[in-house]
Amino acid sequence: MRELWNIFYKGLFEQNPIFRLALSLCPALAVTSTVVDSLGMGLAVMFVITANNTVVSIFRKYITPEVRVPVFITIIATLVTLVQLVLSAYFPKVYASLGIYLALIVVFAIILARAEVFAVKNPVVPSFFDGLGMGTGFCGAMLLIGIIRELFGTGELVGHVIFSPSWYDPALIWILPPGAFILIGLLIGFFNMLTEASEERKLEKLKKEQLLSEADGGAR
Repeated sequence: MRELWNIFYKGLFEQNPIFRLALSLCPALAVTSTVVDSLGMGLAVMFVITANNTVVSIFRKYITPEVRVPVFITIIATLVTLVQLVLSAYFPKVYASLGIYLALIVVFAIILARAEVFAVKNPVVPSFFDGLGMGTGFCGAMLLIGIIRELFGTGELVGHVIFSPSWYDPALIWILPPGAFILIGLLIGFFNMLTEASEERKLEKLKKEQLLSEADGGAR
């Protein structure tokens, strides 16, 4: 169980598709001006990457190396079509807002990469958790960007006024692509700082353990 948790957790932070791997930045720039659009795209990618990992893992023994990429693309395209049909039927506003970026999920590097690097080499359950972790990390990153952009760009969140117009003048740049580009760069830098701080703490802990071990050895 701990191994499955580690597989899932790495997609949240250590290998976060947007903040750590800098993959699939196109939707992060284009469809994160509102929380609803960010969540819609994030959930769509989460479903596709999780389902794709699972299907690829199930049929991995029957997929020959020569045709693996066309097979992966076919599976992804089928799943994306399913997502488009569901959104167009039940969430037409979200479907219209996401537009062509839904179809572009087919060529998102992170989805193909997880199929190639992990799912085709591992059993179904670990592949499922790998896809779920990567998808959750992507969705969380999209949601964080959407919240910041909508909040500072409009002063509202999901139609609710957070910053009163009486004292806050919305900064239009945050809901434009340049604002998203600046924000993502700042967030990537912030996550890099957190990673470096974490690695330094681990190194210090390791050094202390080595010193204690040497001290115990000398005492004996």
